[in-house]
Amino acid sequence: MSELDIIQPRLAVLIDADNARPSITEPLLAEVAKYGVASVKRIYGDWTTPNLGGWKTVLLEHSIQPIQQFRYTVGKNATDSAMIIDAMDLLFTNRFDGFCLVSSDSDFTRLAARIREAGLMVYGFGEKKTPKPFVSACDKFIYTEVISVNKEDSPSAIKRKTTDELKGDTQLVNLLRSALEAASDDTGWAQLGTVGSNIAKQSPEFDPRNYGYGKLGELAFAIGIFDVDERVQSDGHSRVIYIRNKPKSRKVARRTTNGNGNGGNGRKTRKKTQ
Repeated sequence: MSELDIIQPRLAVLIDADNARPSITEPLLAEVAKYGVASVKRIYGDWTTPNLGGWKTVLLEHSIQPIQQFRYTVGKNATDSAMIIDAMDLLFTNRFDGFCLVSSDSDFTRLAARIREAGLMVYGFGEKKTPKPFVSACDKFIYTEVISVNKEDSPSAIKRKTTDELKGDTQLVNLLRSALEAASDDTGWAQLGTVGSNIAKQSPEFDPRNYGYGKLGELAFAIGIFDVDERVQSDGHSRVIYIRNKPKSRKVARRTTNGNGNGGNGRKTRKKTQ
């Protein structure tokens, strides 16, 4: 076993060919590499059907093992069953630290939950149409639209949202503030990394790229509701980003003066006569 395998988590990548596009393969595997080593790469489908023909070259280039599963009955997806059975077999080998399930099908919801029950990480990958139950069953869910490098293959290409659009997203604002509150110290500041960890626990599908930003720090700055402070650490080199809620601006009472320079409501004052 190499040193790389010891350091990085071993992952099993299982792809539902009926619910994924060949063009996402390269960015998908690049994304998977952020979380560990893809020790197993398998893709499931009925390879006798012409609609899966586009996968052939991609599978050879990336050493992905195709698993043949015939369709026994029209309208029934035997591919899902084969992928689920394989996943359980791999789980019981105790050789993996996590699974990457690539599909937009809710049929894998229970599988994701079962793998997590065994103490392993589950990374889901699918289109934005993926049903919420499957998304929530994963530790982290990445929408393929945000990792796709082929704009033609990603019709809903992510456009960078403006500050006003971000502020108007109540769900996003509440999520960020909730995660910040859980991580902040007595002064209200929190390390951005800790805030990000809290967000991941609350919302598996959260990703700054969903809003057109590459990193959480960029999103935190763009939304305009946080103070962002990049601090140099004690070693003099590394930098850590901290954020806090922007203090609410206090309304200052506006004092008016009349034409004579007197304050108040503008009424003229009478001079008291003896």
